[in-house]
Amino acid sequence: MSAGSVRPGARVVLIDDRDRLLLFSSHDRHDGSARWYTPGGGLRPGEDHRQAALRELREETGLTGVPLGPEVWRGRPWTTVRDGVTYEVRQRYFLVRAPAFEIDAAGWEDFERAAITGHRWWTSRELAATTDLLRPAGLPGLLAALLADGPPHRPVTVDG
Repeated sequence: MSAGSVRPGARVVLIDDRDRLLLFSSHDRHDGSARWYTPGGGLRPGEDHRQAALRELREETGLTGVPLGPEVWRGRPWTTVRDGVTYEVRQRYFLVRAPAFEIDAAGWEDFERAAITGHRWWTSRELAATTDLLRPAGLPGLLAALLADGPPHRPVTVDG
């Protein structure tokens, strides 16, 4: 395994007009469990976090022409290994409010087609009731606070 590097990421907390949150899923290869997470991914050379969030939103959902809201959460750094390289992942989460729509996966890259097993819009109640792994950790409470109080003045630190 080679030495690691920092992998900055941008994610989108996409909430529709019925206060549902869009999440994508992947399944663990070992036990088949589901993991749900927000749209997003790594920054490309020359991109800032806001540009990457809008690009990822377009690629993963087909959604364009929406204003990117404030950064609401900032992920505590964590490590992952991809292709034998260890990366320290540092994610920022940006809010987008948009009317409900059908996901267009035409912009997915090959690795996304291989990794993403599904998507759905979740209510706060559904998030609180699931036993599936949610990222970031504590997502039901984070979403409830966001819906009740609006965006925080400073990004809230989250795990995942």
